[in-house]
Amino acid sequence: MQRQKRIAAIHDISCFGKCSLTVALPIISAAGVEVSAIPTAVLSTHTGGLTGYTYRDLTEDILPIIDHWQSLDLKFDALYTGFLGSFEQLDIVSEIFKRLKTPENLIIVDPVMADNGELYKIFPVDFPAGMKKLCTQADVIVPNITETVLMLGEPYLEGPYTPDYIEGLLKKLAALGARQVVLTGVHFDHQKLGAAAYDSQSGEISYAFSNWIEGYYHGTGDVFASALTAALLRDIDLTKATEIAVDFTVGSIARTKEAGTDIRFGVNFEEGLPKLMKQLGL
Repeated sequence: MQRQKRIAAIHDISCFGKCSLTVALPIISAAGVEVSAIPTAVLSTHTGGLTGYTYRDLTEDILPIIDHWQSLDLKFDALYTGFLGSFEQLDIVSEIFKRLKTPENLIIVDPVMADNGELYKIFPVDFPAGMKKLCTQADVIVPNITETVLMLGEPYLEGPYTPDYIEGLLKKLAALGARQVVLTGVHFDHQKLGAAAYDSQSGEISYAFSNWIEGYYHGTGDVFASALTAALLRDIDLTKATEIAVDFTVGSIARTKEAGTDIRFGVNFEEGLPKLMKQLGL
């Protein structure tokens, strides 16, 4: 039997509302990958559409966790980051990358900070520059289009997009330093929505689309990035990994819409895990 892979997931944890660690842990674990968690903050709920939530910042705990791990000589096949709440956390994660990076492991950055043309209100206007700097250390980055244009200093454009525009964004993102880029929120019409993937070493660009489901569903970016990460850790190539992540995310949205669940509470990804495991070869 092969050695079990291990990943360090660096995200906040919302006690209710499916996103961040409560999404990353089960999805990547379902891929047979051991997940070690570094919680950056603890919230009673996520912040999308919900008010009155509690928030405890854990910035001061992050590097002591790494110190202890290094004393145990722990090794990781990947480091995976999502929402980071401050410049200080960006700097700390950059330090983690320097400490735990090896020639063999992957650094996967989901630069969670914006959507629908707007930077999240909790961030200062110069935050994208800090996230851009962190992305230069990554092997794989998974931004949406809003996050992309903010990091590139370009204006936000409403879709539908053209292949030339999307492929231009992919190449500009790869120029930041990442070997592989997956761009979400891609659509060339109002019937299909999905993602574009670019491997800068091979030059291959691929697309994965599914039927567009109306509505805005919280936590889907984390579901997508976690499924993508799970597939990559199973040694699935970028094109197929992107297809699997799109299929898993859209299935999660479809189940949620069919059930009439409050969209603020997150999507039903759990019932899609058996299918995901089959797609991952388990």
